[in-house]
Amino acid sequence: MRCIIARFPFDLVKSEVEQSMKGVKPEAITDASVIIGRKAYPVKQVGQIITGQDRRDFSTGEVIRALNRLGFTCRPTPAPTHPQDL
Repeated sequence: MRCIIARFPFDLVKSEVEQSMKGVKPEAITDASVIIGRKAYPVKQVGQIITGQDRRDFSTGEVIRALNRLGFTCRPTPAPTHPQDL
């Protein structure tokens, strides 16, 4: 699937995204996330790996749109936890 991320065209395939993320340890999720395989990754981490671009060069929304079109499940930013909930 062809998509534009940070003004650059990319031809993304679901199986290639899955392969790119194999063996990659998910970072802590503080923003939107995406489920790839059985792991949840921050959207920005996935975007950096699949595009090779710096995370500051693209928005979370651009990557979410592309990943949703490929069939991945994206989750919004988690609600902040309150100290009394811990």
